[in-house]
Order: sequence, then C-alpha cells, then structure tokens
Amino acid sequence: MILLLKGAWALLFGVALLSLGNGLQGTLLGIRASSEDFGAIITGVVMSAYSIGLLVGSLEAPKLIARVGHIRVFAAFASTISTAVLVHSIVVDPIAWTVLRFITGVSMSGLYIVSESWLNQAAPNNERGKLLSVYMTIQFAFMGFGNFLLNLSDPNGFVLFILVSALVSISLVPISLSKTHAPESQDTKSVGIGELYRSSPLAVVACFGNGVAQSALFSMGAVYAASLGLGVSKVALLMSLPLLVVIFFQYPVGILSDHFDRRIILTTLTFVASGLAFACNIAADTSFMALAITLGLFGAVSLPLYSLAIAHANDYLDSNQLLGASSKLVLIFGIGASIGPFSAGAVMQQGGSAAFMWFLALVYAAVGLFALYRMTQRKSVPLDEQGDFMLITPRTSLVAAGAVAEEIDAGVSESDDPDQKA
Repeated sequence: MILLLKGAWALLFGVALLSLGNGLQGTLLGIRASSEDFGAIITGVVMSAYSIGLLVGSLEAPKLIARVGHIRVFAAFASTISTAVLVHSIVVDPIAWTVLRFITGVSMSGLYIVSESWLNQAAPNNERGKLLSVYMTIQFAFMGFGNFLLNLSDPNGFVLFILVSALVSISLVPISLSKTHAPESQDTKSVGIGELYRSSPLAVVACFGNGVAQSALFSMGAVYAASLGLGVSKVALLMSLPLLVVIFFQYPVGILSDHFDRRIILTTLTFVASGLAFACNIAADTSFMALAITLGLFGAVSLPLYSLAIAHANDYLDSNQLLGASSKLVLIFGIGASIGPFSAGAVMQQGGSAAFMWFLALVYAAVGLFALYRMTQRKSVPLDEQGDFMLITPRTSLVAAGAVAEEIDAGVSESDDPDQKA
C-alpha cells in the first residue's frame, strides 16, 4: 500500500488542492449570495445549477475524454473553473452566477472523472478499494479544511475568489506532469432504473433522498448559518465539521454494516440523522457550541448513508450488474442533488432559517419510514453474502462508482457461491 501511495502521491496532492478550492468556493458563494440579498429561493436556484452541471458532466465528460484524452480534458476543465470563479467576483448577478455554477459543475465532474480514472488505472484490483478510500478521505478532509480559508479575507472582496482560482489551477500541475493512460473499458451488463428499483427499492429511494439532503446541506448550509447572524469564522467552522467528523465515523459505520443487517444500520442512521437535524434548531437557540457539535454529528451520521445505500443495492445484484447499477445510482443521487438546493431555498423563503433543518429532518425521516416498510417486504441478505462497505463521497463520479463495483466484484468472484441472491 505504501508503494501504491508513493506512485499516486502526485494525483492525491492535486486532488487535495482541488478539494481545498472546491470546499472554499461552495461556502464562499453561499455567504456572498446572502450578503448580496439574492434571497433563499434565488440562491437555491444558483446552487442547484452546480448539481445539474455535475449530473450533465458525468454523462458527457467521458465522451469528451474518449475523443481528446484525460490530460487535455483535465487542463481544459481546470482552466474553465479558474476563469468562472474569477467572473463570479466581477459579475455579481443571479443569472450570471447560475450559468457559471452550471459550467463549474460540468467542469468539476470532468475533473473528478479524470482523477478517478487515474486511480482506477494505478491500482490492481486487490488494492483499488484501499486507494479509493484514501482518495475519498482526502476529498472529505480538504473540502472541510477549505472552509477555514474563509478567514483569510473578506468574502465581499476579490481575494478569496482569486485564491480558489489559484488552487484549482495549481491542482492541474501534478496531473499534467504524470504519465497516465485512460483505463480500458470493461464489458458490463446494463441495468435500467426500473430493474434496479425492483432489485433494491430501498437503495434507489435512499440514494435519491441523500442526493436531495446532502446537496441542500453543502449548498445552502452557509446561507442557513449566515441567516442566524453568525460571523464568517463561525460559518466556516459549521460547514467544515460535517466533512471532518465523518472521517472518524466512517470506519465504525462500515464495521457495523458488514456485521449486521445492513437495512437495520441504514434505517437507524436515517432516523438518528433526522433527529439531529431537528435538534440543530434547538441547539441554535442554545449556543453556537451546541449547534456546532450537533451539526458535526449530523454530518457524521448522514454522510455514510449514500455509501450504505450502494452497498445494500450490490447485495441484491449479480456481479456483472454491479458497474451498471452503480452508475445508475450515481445518476439517481445526481437527480436528487439537482433539486435539493432549490427545494431547501423555497422552504427557507417561506419558513425562515429554522425551516432549513426541518427540511433535512423531513427528508431523512421519509427515507427511514420507507426503509422500515421495505424491511417488512422481504428477508435480509445473509451476512456471509453481503458485500463490503466502502465510503463514497457525495461528489463521486461514475468512474469511482465503477471502481467500487469492480472491488466488490473481485470479492464476489472469490466467494463460495457468487451467484446466490436474496
């Protein structure tokens, strides 16, 4: 593993810089939109454009990569993001920002796909999961750290936008200097959304619900915090904690999900997440420290739910369906993510800042109730037939989903009864 990390350090360093800039940019735009009085609904529309861009990019970027190559696509998209970030600071207009956020989403999706393709190529099957886990932990950590960069300058000025642009541009250097090749495409059985729903209804609903809630949290969380009258340093801390605390919770969640009925773990965490979201409003009226702790715990509990949903779906699929199913689940998450910020903004516009956490609580409660219903409809998969849990970020591309599927497929191929389904 150490040798593998030495070989991939340039890419991981580039991903760290990219995540640092991306984490700063999302919160910065939320704070700036609040100070410019865009309004919750308009801000939600602006933020939703980024998720729509991610979704479109995940579908179109691979075609562009196939035509011109990974390195050129990475360079083009990184340059596009760097330019778009700077234009945000020059043209402060909701319509312009919506277009820029869409372009940024498409470009960022391309960057993730190139990075994850590189990792997919760099590691053998038996080590791919470990390297991918390191990659995703770096994403969570540096996106969290990126929020602290808000303290370096006034969000209403130009400096922070220039910093984001610089970080994204510098992330291009390690990738550009690396000798990489596009991973070979693999034959896989296509899985339709209808077929996927019949195989695992809970996974489909949970991925969609997590897309709605997680995109709302990271797109509108800064708006919520600013509406509470918190200063920039406190907003930065609040937005960083969910991403940082989950790093320490992912392993206990993974162990539990691999040793107990995965549906029970998923159901329990969804209701706990709903309760913590509700508790955030109480904590907000108590003290900032209480709110910070509660929101950090909310992130720790809610962020692994997407990974649990994908692991649960894989438990009900044949090995040759895993890649196709994982790709569809990423798209389902993306559809939910596209409507999450706008929905949260509309709720906040009507119900005030407290409605934001009520919205998150309601989404997770709905997923939890559906999970309870599904548990009455069929028996669980035997523990010895469950696949392994692997943490996946909310911004995972189809390539990373494919790497997860390949890792699970390798494990299934080594099992005593690979074709057994529940």
